[in-house]
Amino acid sequence: MSNANGSNDQTRSRRQLRPNPRQATLILPKTGRRVKRTVTLRNTPRLKTPNGNDTTDEGALLLGLRKGPQRPSDVPRLLLDVPKYLFHSVWDFVKSKTGRGVLKCSIAYFLGSLATFVPAIAAILGQQDGKHMVATITVYFHPARSQGSMFEAMILAVLAFVYAAFIGFTSMGVSIFFGRVLDLVALGHAVVLIVLCGGGLGLVGWIKQRLGNPLVNISCSLTSLAIITVVTKEGAVQAGRFSNDKIEQVLKMIIMGVIATTAVSFLIYPISARVDLRENLISFTDSLSEVLAMITQSFLTGSEDQLQRPQYREAMDKYKSQLASMEKNLLEAKYEHYVAGTEKQYQLEAKLVECMQRLAQNIGGLRSAATTQFLILAQPRLGSTSEIRRGLPVDKIHIEQPLILTAIDEVSENGDNESRSEPTSEPESSIPTPDNAFSDFILHLGPSIKSLAFTLREMLDDLPFGPGPEYEVTVNARYTSSLEDAVELYSKSREDALSKIYDAEGINKQRSVEVEADFEEIAASCGVFSYALQDFANEMKTYLDILDNLKLEIEERPDGRTWDWLKFWRRSRFSGLGTECRMYCDPEKHSENLIIIASTNSDQEANIPNNIPRSPHRPSSASDTEKHGQKANLRYRLWKALAIFRRDDTKFAIKVGAGAAIYALPSFVSSTRPVYQHFRGEWGLLSYMLVCSMTIGASNTTGYARFFGTCLGAICAIVAWTLSGGNPFVLALCGWVMSIWTAYIIVAQGKGPMGRFIMLTYNLSALYAYSLSVKDIDGDDDEGRLSPIITEIAFHRVVAVLTGCLWGLIITRLVWPISAQQKLKDGLSILWLRMGLIWKRHPLEDRVQGQMLNAYMDVAEESHLHRFLAQLEKLRDAASSEINLRAPFPISSYSRLLSTTSGMLDALHALNVLFLKEPRVSLGEASILESTSVERAQMRLRISHLFQVMASSIKLEYPITDALPSIEHTRDRLLAKIFGFRKEEKAAVITSDRDFALLYTYALVTGQVEKAIKEIGSELEKLFGTLDEDLSKLQ
Repeated sequence: MSNANGSNDQTRSRRQLRPNPRQATLILPKTGRRVKRTVTLRNTPRLKTPNGNDTTDEGALLLGLRKGPQRPSDVPRLLLDVPKYLFHSVWDFVKSKTGRGVLKCSIAYFLGSLATFVPAIAAILGQQDGKHMVATITVYFHPARSQGSMFEAMILAVLAFVYAAFIGFTSMGVSIFFGRVLDLVALGHAVVLIVLCGGGLGLVGWIKQRLGNPLVNISCSLTSLAIITVVTKEGAVQAGRFSNDKIEQVLKMIIMGVIATTAVSFLIYPISARVDLRENLISFTDSLSEVLAMITQSFLTGSEDQLQRPQYREAMDKYKSQLASMEKNLLEAKYEHYVAGTEKQYQLEAKLVECMQRLAQNIGGLRSAATTQFLILAQPRLGSTSEIRRGLPVDKIHIEQPLILTAIDEVSENGDNESRSEPTSEPESSIPTPDNAFSDFILHLGPSIKSLAFTLREMLDDLPFGPGPEYEVTVNARYTSSLEDAVELYSKSREDALSKIYDAEGINKQRSVEVEADFEEIAASCGVFSYALQDFANEMKTYLDILDNLKLEIEERPDGRTWDWLKFWRRSRFSGLGTECRMYCDPEKHSENLIIIASTNSDQEANIPNNIPRSPHRPSSASDTEKHGQKANLRYRLWKALAIFRRDDTKFAIKVGAGAAIYALPSFVSSTRPVYQHFRGEWGLLSYMLVCSMTIGASNTTGYARFFGTCLGAICAIVAWTLSGGNPFVLALCGWVMSIWTAYIIVAQGKGPMGRFIMLTYNLSALYAYSLSVKDIDGDDDEGRLSPIITEIAFHRVVAVLTGCLWGLIITRLVWPISAQQKLKDGLSILWLRMGLIWKRHPLEDRVQGQMLNAYMDVAEESHLHRFLAQLEKLRDAASSEINLRAPFPISSYSRLLSTTSGMLDALHALNVLFLKEPRVSLGEASILESTSVERAQMRLRISHLFQVMASSIKLEYPITDALPSIEHTRDRLLAKIFGFRKEEKAAVITSDRDFALLYTYALVTGQVEKAIKEIGSELEKLFGTLDEDLSKLQ
């Protein structure tokens, strides 16, 4: 307890050393004037909505909740207020964006259901069943989406129909050829069943897993339904005849459904992705301004309290959500721009989003530097005054003056700052210590940091667009020049401040390695923060340039509307944009090199994904030399050629196709075909396709949602049919009410599969029963024909769905089972091994003046690593659904492991960006690198070794040793070496302040990696324990 109190006292004393740099010279961005005034980052305006209104409880609005009425003293008044309160709650929800989306979905479903209830429309679709699919399409491609998303949905619906028609017509042709020409009916059925039905559905499953796009998943469900209906149900393939009736009906139903949902989407409360994108950018810049101010203020005060407040968490949550939605809206806005012929405007908006992402990365650098400072302040150091004096003669010791400098206090812009005394001198001590080093840095650097942050925040608050609905670009013509002046003022002030700090008396005295490391660690954290702030300002220049170009394009459009995407003869020139956008906009959905996590089988080649680029600094494999002599071996070459069949996605496609062929087999056997038709085997096969997922956990989750939603839909269909008695008007009203409920599940709660399953079963039962009752289709005798027995109809659907779900779970678990839990462990092991190899590289070694720096990673490899981590996060969610009899899966521990790993990737990214930003080595940097080469080599080798130890532990599920080597002392030696180099005479001649930025960032990143490795080691101890004598017994 005393140690804890002592540590807190030390921390408070260090904070008391902080000066009060409120007065600062700054640039007013709107006028460009240079003034000296009180600068405050506090008393900030509340976050605004894009329309300029204060933010409210958005969650309450989406759920239709309001603050409840005050409880009156009399019961009658309460009874009168409750209906009023409920009415206002419902009305507020209807007026919200989510409420409008739910209303649009219900209207579209009502229009789609008319294809069943209106005889004239039903006649267009013929006498075949399945007319309810028009209503189902309006649920799947619901109108509560942007216009750009609707364009994408229409494209995918057409592609789904084309693929289904191709499989259907090809199946008929193969059956006719083998049956009528070769007289081999059974062989023809086998070819159709295995190649076209199994292979076609296997390819659908592969595409669904490969792209992972919700709209693609819906399109895959639609094409699966069409293929299954044509190939297994209609009977034309089995009879060896050509019939386009069903395919023609499917085409008509797709056209009707798409027209209904598109008309509602475009005519009733239309949603524009371009407008949503601009609202995202407005909200994001507001959040960015808030976060920048809070982080800067927290850094200057040396207290993390500012970052623990609800305001900061609220701003960060909004900041992250807007960053994620920007990518989605940009992709949807792309379709709108292409249709409108404004591709160049889209290009500029894409660059704007990319610039915003780089600004977000710079914010991450500021946050990392501030976090490092908090850690330094919180830990006891050997550099404290008492410990430095311990070895000095008595006459050398000077008694410290009282600590008159207080922490930075903020006042409002109109506050009376003159009533507060400003510090006029630095802390008096003839022996500079790490305790007061922060005070020196903040005394000199604080005003310039605060003034630049103030200028940046003023700009962010005003940018980038005005209020809706126009959302005109609002960029002040003086902003660029004002920002250049602010950066120039900041750079000069920082150079002057650092020169004063390092020219201070006593700074070059000889000290221990630990004390020198403390000094340089403080310099590194302050230096990195100042460099990151300047990088943020430089990126803002690019941001302003893009806004200027965007304003010119919107207002004048010098080239007019182009529609270059239609000019296929110029496709090579136009395709570059798509490639550039895909790199940062939506890499997981559109990249050609998606990460496929390595299989756990022992025959995998080191379990490393093939598409992660191998290091340019090392051989491609540890056994390349041995394998080189086997190139002539035919067996080895064949093994290499068949590597694609050892990939998990290929195995998944094969087993899905094989399972579909086995399930569809009864439809091709004359003795079992009646049973297949009676129990609606086509819906069971569709359920199988929906349930099959890459991992066991994902299949369990989908199977539960599918079966539970089917049961709910069947119950609702029975209730609706019983209430309506087959009356089309009542039944249409019941369907509309059902659509409101399921639309709320899909749109407001985000549970798309559950809502779609409920509505699909309702349509299959209630609307199918109505078609039977009006002699629109033929049905089975036990289903009642003209007097439908709704319970029998619903029972057949539930049995079919349950059978398909069970078959999907059997295939997923027994045929090449892929456990999400095991893949998560193996994936973390692979990722840590890869990060260890990256740290083992030495791009800083042997660099001379003017030579190009090699980055740790290229853009493609870094993108692959982040997508790999995103795949692991999905596996974590799926792993929680897998049943493990040994013990519940420790989801929280693996969540912390993934979070810590993500932080290490972000830290490595910050270092990599610095290498890419300034690739050429200056003379000063070359001298510093040469001086610290030994320490850096020891650092990277030790970090790489620790990554390998962690990867081995989680791969083998074996305890980690409690005697892991520490990189703390190695890092201290590196910092001390930098401190010593600064004291050399040549350092003042050949180096500048900017030359130390590279190693400062390197030191900061290694500190973050050290902390992260300790956290991972602690989590691994909780998971597997520590290595002891009992576990190492030889038995």
